[in-house]
Amino acid sequence: MTRLVHQVAVAAPVETVWAAATDWDRQHEWMLGTTVRVTKGDGRSVGSTLAAFTGKAGVGFTDHMEITVWDPPHRCQVLHTGWPVRGPGVFAVRPDGPGRSRFVWGEDLYLPLGVVGALGWPFVRPFFVGGVRYSLNRFAEFCEEYA
Repeated sequence: MTRLVHQVAVAAPVETVWAAATDWDRQHEWMLGTTVRVTKGDGRSVGSTLAAFTGKAGVGFTDHMEITVWDPPHRCQVLHTGWPVRGPGVFAVRPDGPGRSRFVWGEDLYLPLGVVGALGWPFVRPFFVGGVRYSLNRFAEFCEEYA
């Protein structure tokens, strides 16, 4: 398992950041190469499921998730249940001064492909982390314009 935690400062209040983060239909506007849809439930409660396709032109993978913790406007935890992404993930929104927030994104991921995945992760990780950081910076901008 590997742990990833990244965060970004956002010039928007907690409630706005939460609303933007849980606007699944618009996540493609800030998350690199990813579109999300609710597959069960309302997408705003424990037990709801989501499917996030990451890729381009139909080439990629679908990340299946179930919401396991729903604590608006501060915390959403999911369990990634598919392949190649498995393990718990969380995002949290914390106040960071008047009208400001901090968005924290974290994943505890089981690496796919056994030994091959473990050996390959050090080479893949910089690209993965770069994509997450890029997406979080886009998210901060998205929140500042969110309506």
